[in-house]
Amino acid sequence: MKQMAAIMQMTCFILVLFCILLESKASNFSKRHEFFDVILNEDYDPRIPPMHDGNPVLNTIQLYILGIDSISDSTMDFKMSFFLRQRWYDDRLAYAERFNFSKVELDNRVMSKVWIPDLYIKNEKKSEVHAVTVPNKLMHLYPDGLVVYSMRVTGTFSCQMYLQKYPLDQQTCSMQMESFGYSTDTLTFQWNDVPLLTKPNLTLPQFSIGHVTNHTCDITYSNGNSTVTFTCLGIDIEMSRSYGYYIIQVYVPSFLIVCLSWVSFWLNIDAVPARISLGLLTVLTMTTQSSGARATLPRVSYIKAIDVWMATCLLFVFTALIEFSIVNVKARVQQRRLSLNKLPLLIHNKEEANVENPEITKKSRDNARRVDKISRILFPTAFFGFNIIYWTVYVLWIPENQLHN
Repeated sequence: MKQMAAIMQMTCFILVLFCILLESKASNFSKRHEFFDVILNEDYDPRIPPMHDGNPVLNTIQLYILGIDSISDSTMDFKMSFFLRQRWYDDRLAYAERFNFSKVELDNRVMSKVWIPDLYIKNEKKSEVHAVTVPNKLMHLYPDGLVVYSMRVTGTFSCQMYLQKYPLDQQTCSMQMESFGYSTDTLTFQWNDVPLLTKPNLTLPQFSIGHVTNHTCDITYSNGNSTVTFTCLGIDIEMSRSYGYYIIQVYVPSFLIVCLSWVSFWLNIDAVPARISLGLLTVLTMTTQSSGARATLPRVSYIKAIDVWMATCLLFVFTALIEFSIVNVKARVQQRRLSLNKLPLLIHNKEEANVENPEITKKSRDNARRVDKISRILFPTAFFGFNIIYWTVYVLWIPENQLHN
């Protein structure tokens, strides 16, 4: 009997506890209904900014960079994914005296009933808020009227690039966030105490990411006789191009092609077909490679580092082809002059005219060989000298516009 009584007492206790929990949940559910009826009622107008005592709304912003997907040199833009987090106070949403919630998490369908800062990104080309499986937005309300608003954004943003040192360049890409319609009298932006966060081990295939810095960029527009100032925040992402790919795919092959053109200096001066074929092959190969290396670049008006390299390599292989023409002319010029001098003898005495002068022929061939011997030293020396100057200048030089930025 005692055991039965104990079991009955335990069962009653569990039932009472279960009823209390159900009542608590029902009460909590009803309170949330009451919250929306009281706070987000017809008296709350989301069209009016929550200014307090005439002071502008202070919107605190933080960015969490998820990834930089791609950077395009041809269109001068970059694609980036990030969380945009905003915090501001709306006294009309304070509920500390009415409800005991630690915070209220709003559904996407309710967010449209709350005033939101009209932030837009100035250098945006195209962007979207992710919507799988629901729009990737959240809004939390706190008892003191604090509103926390976050969204996940992926967009393509313009980036002013300076390609004078391409592909040995460093670029700084920016993103600027500004209020579209509210002046600083109504809305101001400021950075969070921790303004920027980045995903660990953030990498890019063609660039290495350096410092990511934040700044304020408030801007004043002229509106006839008056001026209007709009609040603005920006970030700068420093990136250095990884030129290992270009060393392997562009610089080394073109270097070897130039060296290949020097082989003709060691060929016999009588090997005309071989030397012409080698010269034309190197010129055509260099032209093709030059076009391919610059195919993905925009048509800018200034000279890039890759242009200097390709033009110089093309000049060297073309000069090597011209050198053979000079050698060929020198090897035959004396013989041609002798033939012209013997032209009258061909009319009167053909046997005497057909006699060759070996000394003249040997002298002209020696002159031609001397040009080849000089070229064997002059061409490599000039090309290696150009390499020293080229790499020293473009590794150490900082363009004036980048230095200013």
